[in-house]
Amino acid sequence: MYADVHPTPAHPIDEAVLRAVDRVLAALRRGEPVAIEGADGSAALVLSVESLAADTLARLRALAGGGDAVLAVSKRRARALSFAADGEGAVVLTLPQGFTAGDALMLADPEQRPGMPLPAGLSGAMAEPGTREAAAVDLAKLARLLPAAVLVPVRGLRGSAAAWAARHDVLMARAHDVADYRVHVVRTLRQVADARVPLDGAEHTRIVAFRPADGGPEHLAIIIGDPDPDAPVLARLHSECFTGDLLGSLRCDCGEQLRGAIKEIAGLGSGVLLYLAQEGRGIGLVNKLRAYRIQDRGFDTVDANEMLGFEADERVYLPAAEMLRQLGFRSVRLMTNNPEKLRQLARCGIEVVERVPHIFAANGHNEAYLRTKAERSGHMF
Repeated sequence: MYADVHPTPAHPIDEAVLRAVDRVLAALRRGEPVAIEGADGSAALVLSVESLAADTLARLRALAGGGDAVLAVSKRRARALSFAADGEGAVVLTLPQGFTAGDALMLADPEQRPGMPLPAGLSGAMAEPGTREAAAVDLAKLARLLPAAVLVPVRGLRGSAAAWAARHDVLMARAHDVADYRVHVVRTLRQVADARVPLDGAEHTRIVAFRPADGGPEHLAIIIGDPDPDAPVLARLHSECFTGDLLGSLRCDCGEQLRGAIKEIAGLGSGVLLYLAQEGRGIGLVNKLRAYRIQDRGFDTVDANEMLGFEADERVYLPAAEMLRQLGFRSVRLMTNNPEKLRQLARCGIEVVERVPHIFAANGHNEAYLRTKAERSGHMF
């Protein structure tokens, strides 16, 4: 049995701040520069490496007052570049002559000129959580972009960072709001739709949709039968997988796990499957496809994600815990092979009274994938 407490963020936050962070995320995805305000009131302009070109970098520097650009990358990407990255936060890379767009792309993206030597004079230093640089990397991850960003400090800042951003028509977020975003946005999840949806083999089914206040993607609860909220509910946490769930990809076992869970829950009478908007272990579909290309060069799932700059698994299960609470379930019999799901649900205050194994045979294409799950991620097959 597992037990712990619900994580608590460091700063209070309101829905207006959540929407501000969400607007910054949307701008970053569109390729626009955004501003991040540090704890000391300073500001830096930020641009995703995926939007970099020679002219955009020059415009960014001019808008910021002519400062030099630095590149912030995740700890995992820094380690892939052979930089020590101890502690929490991000790693700030600098060059004596300043970065070009080509330098930044080569350092941030493992598919850009793989095996090329690092630029001469490149150095790196840790940036702690809550700093502008760490927030820039967090924003890139939240936007499902490569976890790296170019920053140029704003020179000659007069007045507040917010006033400067408004004058220059640049969206802005505070670094500590970005750091707390994942936790706070979960607390705004609300049920927005509930409908009966008969499924093949599970006709007595309804789907409840949950949406956060920032307008982010919905999570779904697939409720089969009439589970008793006073008893541990048979539950499955399933992160969306476009390629496996919809297309029937043989590279993973996700589609089999999804359909198998629905069949098993229906066969046992009742339960709930939470369908979580966490494609590609939380890195997004585009980055998952990038990871597949790296895997095709001979690397496993864990190595591919880490080469891109992500953790092996970026998923969080706070949304699942909040959904279960709102549905009236406080304890679960969890269908999983993943020990991290057990730990995270317990940390979020959901009692896990039993692990129900959920195993499917390899199909001829996913043997290495399943072996990596077991040997490197501790899955219990």
